[in-house]
Amino acid sequence: MNRDIIGGNWKQLKGQMQAKWGDLTNDDFDVAEGNAKYLAGKLQERYGWEQDRAEKEVREFEKSLDDRYRH
Repeated sequence: MNRDIIGGNWKQLKGQMQAKWGDLTNDDFDVAEGNAKYLAGKLQERYGWEQDRAEKEVREFEKSLDDRYRH
């Protein structure tokens, strides 16, 4: 994930991620702390998604952050 954006906004982003991926727990997000591979692995585990789909979900979330915080 984009460390510049994530680092300073993790608590705010955690809420957005919880809204998007409600099956993940606070503990999942606390351990992830910006680690895209860990987050994708948890999405695979919780939702039964293939690795490609989980990684795509995380990339799309990252892109939405880039678009939102770029300005």
